[in-house]
Order: sequence, then structure tokens, then C-alpha cells
Amino acid sequence: MSEDAFNMSLRKFLKEVGITSQRKIEEAVREGQVGGRKLKVRMTLTAEGTGLNHVVDGEIELP
Repeated sequence: MSEDAFNMSLRKFLKEVGITSQRKIEEAVREGQVGGRKLKVRMTLTAEGTGLNHVVDGEIELP
């Protein structure tokens, strides 16, 4: 696989992750599943057949 094809495939995956994650968070907030002023979130990235296990923790300020 060429470097360009790899980059395009990776960007497509990350775009899907970002868009779908944002929609799910917005949905949870709209449905009242979230209380308080901040939402603690965690994203875990793994890749089958590798030792990849990357965790990103954060907080989202709520309206």
C-alpha cells in the first residue's frame, strides 16, 4: 500500500470516529443522560493483532 493510500484510509477512519463520537455525545446530552457542568469522557484506541492501547481522557463543558 502506498503512503498516500494509507494516509487517506487513516484520515477516513479518524473522520468517522470524530463525527460519530460527537453525535453520540450530543445525543446523550440532549436526552438528559448527563448531569452537572462537565462530562468526563474517555476514548480508547486499540488495533486488532497489535499491542496498541491508547487512552485519551478529557472533560467536555456542558451548556
